[in-house]
Amino acid sequence: MPALFILRPATTDAQKDQPCLNRISSKDSIIVAAPDGRILSSKNETRKFVPASTLKLLTSLAAIHHLGLHYRFLTEFYMDSGQNLKIKAYGDPFLISEVWREIAGILANRVRNVNDLILDTTYFSHPIVIPGRNRSTNPYDAPVGALCANFNTVFFDRDKHGRIASAETQTPLIPYARKKILSLGLKKGRYTFSHDPKDAARYAGELFIYFLKQKGKKFNGKISLGTVGPEDKLILSYRSSFTLEQVLKKMLEFSSNFIANQITISLGARAYCPPGNLSKGVRVVNDYARKELALRNITVVEGSGISRKNRVSALDMLTILKRFEPYRHILMKKDNLIFKTGSLKGIRTQAGYIEGIDGTYLFVVFLTGEDLKIDSLVDCIRRDITDRGAHL
Repeated sequence: MPALFILRPATTDAQKDQPCLNRISSKDSIIVAAPDGRILSSKNETRKFVPASTLKLLTSLAAIHHLGLHYRFLTEFYMDSGQNLKIKAYGDPFLISEVWREIAGILANRVRNVNDLILDTTYFSHPIVIPGRNRSTNPYDAPVGALCANFNTVFFDRDKHGRIASAETQTPLIPYARKKILSLGLKKGRYTFSHDPKDAARYAGELFIYFLKQKGKKFNGKISLGTVGPEDKLILSYRSSFTLEQVLKKMLEFSSNFIANQITISLGARAYCPPGNLSKGVRVVNDYARKELALRNITVVEGSGISRKNRVSALDMLTILKRFEPYRHILMKKDNLIFKTGSLKGIRTQAGYIEGIDGTYLFVVFLTGEDLKIDSLVDCIRRDITDRGAHL
């Protein structure tokens, strides 16, 4: 496909006097484009910056291009000759409690009892190191994995006596999760309880077995990692109840690093054969940027924006926004502002659309430093566009 047509700016005295431009420093970047593609204002628009979570727009575009908005992730269930149930996982990022309960309900009508539960997580390589991801208990540091539950986090509360309980009615606080919480000494909230994908897969298996027992099925065996063999019988191919469009909407709304990199690695596995790893996934995203958007000078090292090694200019992000425009309904909206934010220490970014009287304007703001008042700057851009429309 041809490169997107954007009219590049020439710096003028009128542009220098614009109040919004005067609010940013020489280290920052801004670009605003009219509905017809004309650049209305810009500063440092070709300089490479750390995009933070606005990078998720590019990851989303690559996923839509390769999978389509109606794509649904797959998880398969097999039974072997020893009455052992096997789960073959393919990186579905939205295997939440409600989904595991639904799957248990379906399988309860297809199996008698289960001896062992065997988890096949070989669709992803192990380990997968995400640049910028730390080993904290924060949800944004949750590890990726082929088989997961609840975004590889637990959400719990404490009563007045300090006793822990699930903070979600749909999620039981199973013994495996309780043990992890107690070992970390965590206060109430949502946390990453382990950085080992094996632990994450085990938690998913334990949660599934809990729901299967609720359906009246007996399980007295063990849970372990293994593989599906050609002799095993497929008893369920479960397609997620969530479309890719719904997954991306949640990813962008909550700026989930976990979902973004699950999708990135899954794209790599589909394009270059499993096991999926970060380099394969990043290759897919970079190939999309180069071939479909004609962006040849960006640097993408992972799919979420958590790494400071990612580099994109404001002009590059404007090209991404132009291609993303048909999907802008999955972004957050506030009045006439449709946007995606990004935040790292000393970095604030925002990119999106402003709906004006005469059409949709595009904007990108990349700020660095300590006093980062990005919301007031974006409000300035909105007022400028509103005033422009009032004089049409």
